[in-house]
Amino acid sequence: MWSAGRCAAAGPVLLALLLMLLVPGSSATKTGVGPVTCGSVLKLLNTQHRVRLHSHDIKYGSGSGQQSVTGVEASDDANSYWRIRGGLEGGCPRGSPVRCGQAVRLTHVLTGKNLHTHHFLSPLSNNQEVSAFGEDGEGDDLDLWTVRCSGQHWEREAAVRFQHVGTSVFLSVTGEQYGSPIRGQHEVHGMPSANTHNTWKAMEGIFIKPGVEASTGHDEL
Repeated sequence: MWSAGRCAAAGPVLLALLLMLLVPGSSATKTGVGPVTCGSVLKLLNTQHRVRLHSHDIKYGSGSGQQSVTGVEASDDANSYWRIRGGLEGGCPRGSPVRCGQAVRLTHVLTGKNLHTHHFLSPLSNNQEVSAFGEDGEGDDLDLWTVRCSGQHWEREAAVRFQHVGTSVFLSVTGEQYGSPIRGQHEVHGMPSANTHNTWKAMEGIFIKPGVEASTGHDEL
């Protein structure tokens, strides 16, 4: 059985995202060039299966029982926004470009939980379960993902991988789809090797321009 919690209201969060457009140093684009920066809010597209990384206040009915993470085809779903943050000890000042090889947290905007994985089997493919964990952006050391890319920084137009710091798996989609209550959504899981199923690209979002408030040491929006 799947477990549904209280749904977060999308309206206030989307309003906050729109208000960010009025803040000097932020920009909203669907595509574009330039680095992904700390503090940015974005959607991530799996380039092989063309689904966006997604979560919602629905818990897995097996495994950890934590909040589920899926992939969705819709480009306009508010539950697909994630915020780029530093590790537990910071290291990701607002507006600073994310370096290739840097460990980051991906915090789900509408529920405040972090992208997370651990040694549970995923419900459809029996790969490693990926969940959303924590409260108000604070979880544990299993929320850390290393950005694997070529060059110096994570560029918006480039495909990257996310490798879990604690277990070394790659954030992946292989096409399995759920039934009710999230019919048609794709399973997201961890795989032990780099392959075509675990490349991702930054899509719609609000990108903080490099250098804006980067000297303050804050990684929060």
